[in-house]
Amino acid sequence: MSGVDPLLIETADRLLGASSTFEVVEQAERDGWCAPAWDALAEAGFPWISISDEAGGSGGSLADAMAVLRMVGRHAAPVPLAETGPLAGWLATSAGLKLPDGPATVVPGDTALAVEAGRIRGEAIVAWGARATRIVALADGPDGTVVASVDPARLTIERRANMAGEPRDLVRFDVALAEVEHAPAPVDRSALLARGALSRVVLAAGALEAMSQLTVDYTNDRHQFGRPVAAFQAVQQHLVTVAQCAVRAGMAADLATRAVAAGGGRFEVAAARIVVDTAAVDGTRAAHQAHGAMGVTREYRLHHLSRRLWAWRHEHGAVLGWRRQLGSDVIAAGADALFPAIAR
Repeated sequence: MSGVDPLLIETADRLLGASSTFEVVEQAERDGWCAPAWDALAEAGFPWISISDEAGGSGGSLADAMAVLRMVGRHAAPVPLAETGPLAGWLATSAGLKLPDGPATVVPGDTALAVEAGRIRGEAIVAWGARATRIVALADGPDGTVVASVDPARLTIERRANMAGEPRDLVRFDVALAEVEHAPAPVDRSALLARGALSRVVLAAGALEAMSQLTVDYTNDRHQFGRPVAAFQAVQQHLVTVAQCAVRAGMAADLATRAVAAGGGRFEVAAARIVVDTAAVDGTRAAHQAHGAMGVTREYRLHHLSRRLWAWRHEHGAVLGWRRQLGSDVIAAGADALFPAIAR
């Protein structure tokens, strides 16, 4: 990712490589938490990158945070790094609330909570809801939208998981207002949804890059009829497909990150979400075909990547909704704006 210190990426890659081994990720799926990976990232201050020093964060830009998040996707690390800083931290500090200590999470922007009679009510699927120290949410009230930071201990939480075994808990809100501030003008559910979708785009880009390399390595190591499997033309086509998907996803993630960092990005995030959704489908199919039976075994790492790619497709807005939004925006802009929108 351009403009990001290579040392930051190298450090995140090294920390995650050491702390997110196959065995650790498998154990995290059983426990619902990955202490080795989270502790390593937290000690380095990575979860709070893009939050200013004055607000209690680690400083740095959104691009820095997304570069680290891409490494999380590449290593299939089951940690709430996206939720803690770029989502919950951004939402809380934008409204002047205290940056949560420890792991934090957020109610996705496509879920509506309401303020009624001085209480926040509603329910949502929340990533790592039971493990978070705070859950930050937007809620619609009679006087406008507010940002609330809530202690999970005050909520009813039913533990659930996504396809990849990552915690996606059902959280029910019926709690008196405590830490609440009005949401500033640029912060609304649309902006939060775009940031959440961007986080999944970036995670998926990292996972597809790892999937591509894993597939290349496997097909070069595996031999049939006296030569590497990668030498066969049919397998080479699968390798090309996975590599193309990884490159497309990476480019989409970079462009969307730059647009969101500049203060907009709704068009770019929608486009990236669509591009990456297609890449995830095509890339996982080609990777599993190249691996053959090995690709579906529990003892092999590929499923850590493919199950996450399929799970992330459905978080922070279904791709059908993003397709509709992109089409509506293009139609509303008019025919003369079509080419500039495509070419920008």
